[in-house]
Amino acid sequence: MRTQLFIDGGFVDAHAGRTLASIDPATEAVLGMAAAGDKADIDRAVAAAVRAFAGDWRRTTGAQRAVLLRRIAAAIASEREALARLEVQDNGKPLAEAQWDVDDAAACFQFYADLADELDDARSTDIALPDQRFESRARQEPIGPCGLIVPWNYPLLMAAWKVAPALAAGCTAVLKPSEVTPFSAIRLAEICAEAGLPPGVLNVVTGFGHEAGAALVAHPDIRKIAFTGSVPTGQRVMRAAAEGTRPVSLELGGKSAIIVFDDVDIDHAIAWIMFGIFWNQGQVCSATSRLIVERSIAPRLTDRLIEAASAIPIGSGLEPATRLGPLVSREQYGKVLGFIERARNGAALVAGGGRPAHLARGFFLEPTIFADVPVDHEVWIEEIFGPVLAMRTFAAESEAIQLANDSRFGLAAAVLTADTVRADRVAEALDAGIVWINCSQPTFVEAPWGGRKHSGFGRELGRWGLAGYLDVKQITRYRSAAAWDWYRS
Repeated sequence: MRTQLFIDGGFVDAHAGRTLASIDPATEAVLGMAAAGDKADIDRAVAAAVRAFAGDWRRTTGAQRAVLLRRIAAAIASEREALARLEVQDNGKPLAEAQWDVDDAAACFQFYADLADELDDARSTDIALPDQRFESRARQEPIGPCGLIVPWNYPLLMAAWKVAPALAAGCTAVLKPSEVTPFSAIRLAEICAEAGLPPGVLNVVTGFGHEAGAALVAHPDIRKIAFTGSVPTGQRVMRAAAEGTRPVSLELGGKSAIIVFDDVDIDHAIAWIMFGIFWNQGQVCSATSRLIVERSIAPRLTDRLIEAASAIPIGSGLEPATRLGPLVSREQYGKVLGFIERARNGAALVAGGGRPAHLARGFFLEPTIFADVPVDHEVWIEEIFGPVLAMRTFAAESEAIQLANDSRFGLAAAVLTADTVRADRVAEALDAGIVWINCSQPTFVEAPWGGRKHSGFGRELGRWGLAGYLDVKQITRYRSAAAWDWYRS
């Protein structure tokens, strides 16, 4: 584990010489120490990104950048097991999930390598004008040095979602990972350097959000900010971006609904309900944490759901049988337990709610389900970011849609039904940036990702993710031989 920052192509000590501890959430032991960068370190990193952008990097072709991105993708894939184990120890998730994340990170760099290749032909677009004395074209150009801030729930994958399109577009970047899970970002920086990425193109500053993160979003030389995290922090990021009149993309929290109609196959429904809330210990911004089930099947579905949730193997993410690991940190563990304790007053606890009896250490929590949750209860309204499911029933389709949309969040939603016409109708009515039909949480690098309302704005992944790192310049030429012909026309 390196206790240094990655700036301008090499590892350097933090300006103040401070470090922060990363804790293994399964054992509560110190996994390692990371550098705690501050404003001075951000200044150094941004300066390196500015120099690299002003130098040769912005003039590289898409094909040249694609070569580097493919090397990075191949290196990530070749280190699949080591990177996955690092994520498990830093984050707590089961190894199989971490392996999936590493595969997706490699695929993300590969996908944006392909789009970088296409950029050379799509860089300039001719514009048809009504006045034939002029010709005009629109040119796509990299937006410049970017500040990228990623959360702790998918440390490597979220970094890939931002770094890959930024590099594909021709931008340079300063990446600030969460202080809770710093190590895969540092290894990603090494991989990029080993792949031949020029110094300063990607810089990684580990540190606390209120120090390094705040300095990054406020830096006047950063031309775009991409942030994934909580709503309160996202609002602070947006205010800082407004001060500098800079574009910002925000992927924030969620309280996503999953609607289950009475014509579903119960086994199918149980599988997707559980995947939607218990994957990654429920620490997923898009987790379908509000279950809205048709009243006629609610008792049967609830009984089956309780049985299935209670049977989930809980333990260290490195144990092969584990399907539910620990929460990421003591702070997060306490936060989720607080929600559960308050929910006991007003909602019916039907499963879980405490520490598994066989685990004395680590931030472990049983899969927890509350039924008959009032719509004004915080466990129904607020994002918990843990393995906690809130349930309500409905009698009519319109009631289900109203319950799903009655939220300040709008990241994702799901609908489970055998009626394809109804599925499409409900999907169109749901006020969310992502809607899943007969599933929950599948994510593909080719498809856009992002939300509405308090869940943020802007899109990552797909061609939409690349577009966020490109600026558009208009270039118009006067074609007449006589410079002043237009005066006489």
